[in-house]
Amino acid sequence: MTLSRRDLVKIGAGASAAVALGVRPGLARRLAPNPRTRPIPSSGEEIPVVGIGTARRYDVGTSMAEREPLRETVAVFRELGGTVIDTAPMYGNAETVVGDLVAELGLRDDLFFATKVRKEGRDEGLAEIERSFERLRTDRFELLQVHNLVDTETQLATLREMKDAGTIRYIGITTSSGRQYEQFAEVMRREDLDFIQVNYSLSSRDAADEILPLAADRGMAVLVNVPFGRGRLFSAVGDRPLPDWAAEFDCESWGQFFLKYILGHPAVTCVIPGTAKPGYAKDNMGAALGRLPDTAMRKKMEEFYDGLT
Repeated sequence: MTLSRRDLVKIGAGASAAVALGVRPGLARRLAPNPRTRPIPSSGEEIPVVGIGTARRYDVGTSMAEREPLRETVAVFRELGGTVIDTAPMYGNAETVVGDLVAELGLRDDLFFATKVRKEGRDEGLAEIERSFERLRTDRFELLQVHNLVDTETQLATLREMKDAGTIRYIGITTSSGRQYEQFAEVMRREDLDFIQVNYSLSSRDAADEILPLAADRGMAVLVNVPFGRGRLFSAVGDRPLPDWAAEFDCESWGQFFLKYILGHPAVTCVIPGTAKPGYAKDNMGAALGRLPDTAMRKKMEEFYDGLT
């Protein structure tokens, strides 16, 4: 049976209600006790293969109506074994919202915080990073990334100093634009990085040509952003049922279909879909369970999607 995103929100309502009442959703823990993890090549540390992206969806105000669904989402995500939350100071209020919610839930020590710097100049970059510490209510970051290659050399020098001091554990660079891929690859060849972050999905596969193989060759972990093509993938499939052969890689929804395609690439470490509803967190974390598509199946998935567009 194919479950829509709407169906999964309804299914997640029970767990959400439990969170709202202050009860930890034990059912969620039984559903996914051991999500798939992959190692960060530079350290060997394992992280779950599905995280949360916070662009746009976490740029909200202070009202309970705006924040409570996000609070429940983070709680369910953690109950299902998720740890990686990616944010940025340029995502409006997202850092503040994430920091507040995580503090309320008492989850900081259980999570892998990734944020970014996008400023010209050393002093400006340091000031932005300091504000991120304050907004996220933390004294350390697991990962700090130079966003969209803005003043990359200057900011990486700062990040290395912070890494040496123990304030951050990993450093990286990001892009979500194919127009930057040539420059992005040049930085990957020149710099020693722990992580890269790049856009990759069934609707945007160019990163597989050079970026992902280069990351594997250089021993860099890969975070994948925009995994649903900003909604294009869901629009393309519409109300169609999942093909029968999706069961061959334990796929129960279109969201899992799209995420498992990405996770089927061996260079990918973690995918970070925007996740703002508890049911979506449950669905997305389902992609970290069961089998993944092999090379032949991924080709079949590409042909299927291309036939829709």
